[in-house]
Amino acid sequence: MLTLKKGASRALIYFLEIFVIVISVFPILWVIMSAFKTNGEILSDPLALPSSVSFDTFVHLFENYNFPQYFLNSLLAAGVSTVVSLLFYAMGGYVLAKYRFPGRTLLFTLFTVTLLVPAHSKTQPIFNLIMELGLYDNLWGVTLVYLSTGMAMSIFILRAGFMSIPKSLDEAAIVDGAGFMRIFWSINLPLAKSAISTAGILMFLSNWNEYYFASLLTMSDSQRTLPIALSYFTSEFSYNYTQLFAALAIVVLPGIILYVFAQEQVQVSMASTGIKG
Repeated sequence: MLTLKKGASRALIYFLEIFVIVISVFPILWVIMSAFKTNGEILSDPLALPSSVSFDTFVHLFENYNFPQYFLNSLLAAGVSTVVSLLFYAMGGYVLAKYRFPGRTLLFTLFTVTLLVPAHSKTQPIFNLIMELGLYDNLWGVTLVYLSTGMAMSIFILRAGFMSIPKSLDEAAIVDGAGFMRIFWSINLPLAKSAISTAGILMFLSNWNEYYFASLLTMSDSQRTLPIALSYFTSEFSYNYTQLFAALAIVVLPGIILYVFAQEQVQVSMASTGIKG
């Protein structure tokens, strides 16, 4: 009887896992698959495989629209903000994890509490700041905003990553005469690569797909990122489903490819967030 209950429980778990995977992955696969179909194929049998594989639609988008510029804008805004953020947030996470000082717990709590603050509630101060700096309708203004968007989440992940590194390594380095920067750069940073990879990927994907502030702070076509351009093309491609799905695929594929290559680091880091210092 006990074996039967275990089997039923395991079957239920497998069913739920398969169900979650299907509803999560199927829409993405359907978009990518539809990008290689003709309009007739999409309308006649949306779930069928494409009759042939051709990249002509993607070539058409890049040749006849400003997609290379949009792609570069998204890459610059998301990439530069992620790299610069990681540098500062890694230092912050390291100090919060390894050093004890008055107010450390309160400071970390204040960082994490900002996760509960809706992004839209910060619209007015952010808009005023960008206007005062003269960065409205400037890609670097959007990048500046992106620098702060992943702060709370990144500090949380990086702090846990540095806490998982034995303090004995720091103490041994201090005995050998190493200073703060030497211990941070040469010892802790390489050992925290899983946490850094996870924080970086999550920040990059969040910034890559961000729409609200990019639409608020830019106006000209040359400063648009891919999500903003896609919203403009939705009406233009409303009857050309092949090009619409191809444009969607261009937006979602870079994030998927990035995660596929770094998924092992992300899983290791997520497991380490439960470690107590």
